[in-house]
Amino acid sequence: MTPAPSLPTPRPGIVDITPYRPGKATAEGVDNPVKLSANENILGCSPLAREAFAGAADALGVYPDGRGARLRAAVAERYRLEPDRLILGCGTDEIFALLNQTYLRAGDNIVQGEFGFGAYAIGARANEGEVRVAAETNYRIDVDAMLASVDERTRLVFIANPANPTGTFIPLSEVARLHAGLPGHVLLVLDGAYAEFNSDPTFGDGVDLARTADNIVVTHTFSKLHGLAALRVGWAYAPAAVADAVDRIRLPFNTSIAGQAAAIAALADDEFQARSLAHVEQWRPWLTQQLGGLGLEVVPSAANFLLIGFPRSGGRVAAEAEAFLARRGLIVRGVAGYGLPDHLRLTIGLETHNRAVIEALADFMARAPASAEA
Repeated sequence: MTPAPSLPTPRPGIVDITPYRPGKATAEGVDNPVKLSANENILGCSPLAREAFAGAADALGVYPDGRGARLRAAVAERYRLEPDRLILGCGTDEIFALLNQTYLRAGDNIVQGEFGFGAYAIGARANEGEVRVAAETNYRIDVDAMLASVDERTRLVFIANPANPTGTFIPLSEVARLHAGLPGHVLLVLDGAYAEFNSDPTFGDGVDLARTADNIVVTHTFSKLHGLAALRVGWAYAPAAVADAVDRIRLPFNTSIAGQAAAIAALADDEFQARSLAHVEQWRPWLTQQLGGLGLEVVPSAANFLLIGFPRSGGRVAAEAEAFLARRGLIVRGVAGYGLPDHLRLTIGLETHNRAVIEALADFMARAPASAEA
């Protein structure tokens, strides 16, 4: 007979999970650095959302509507969706975790791209699931590689489109091909955190595919375009059976009164959304051109950030560039944890931020390797 353990023991695999580490927010020895590491909306948030958030102060002693009926109605009206097919979450991260918890049994697996967002794998491993990683081609999801990774134990396939941390995307036709190649028991999860920033005519977030599919979930967040990262509000459009199953294990009050109110107001502020998109459309190509002119690789992006490739040797490697920028008060995101040790991710900032980054990187690239730490 096996003796009972003397201490509480986590379920298998928990202690083997590498915790998610967000982009840095501080730089040693620098007061008030510019944070360009988390893909936040550099313009902040809608003034209407700020007003709605402040207006919720009188309700701090009251539980929120656990179903988020008003927010559901606002999202449904905006995107022409059925409210009962919506899932609200404490950010879309919680929705990914709930989907893994709902559909994975020990020994099942998920499939994601080579550079997939870390939250997908964390949620799978927390439920004793296997994480299968499909190779990407030119930093893009490869549909054939994804399909080749699917087997009878696959329960979920995750893709971010545009992807994080690469910024690349695949057209809607490829998403449809991926879906058509999946067995009916596999849930295709389309993470649209950055979808609003993609104006390419071949792109689609998948909502129209999901309207008539039994195995597609599309997620969106209020953290990026709408600038409400601090409030943690996300939503998903799912088949009715999926929404019902997830709702049975969702925590009762997972979105706050203030978060719901601010999200509703943000959704209605077309002017702020247009201004945010115009800012990215203006500075994304400028930064791409300037960085390329410095001899750096820039992965084509359809999001509000850029993935920048650095030389692998010669004193100008990515980690040294990250440290150099930090000393200039410019915080960017190292992505070695995503299997990209030669790259940094840069959020598109204000004009002054963008020009400061280019000036700093020009200095970094121009210095002799021995003085690159100066």
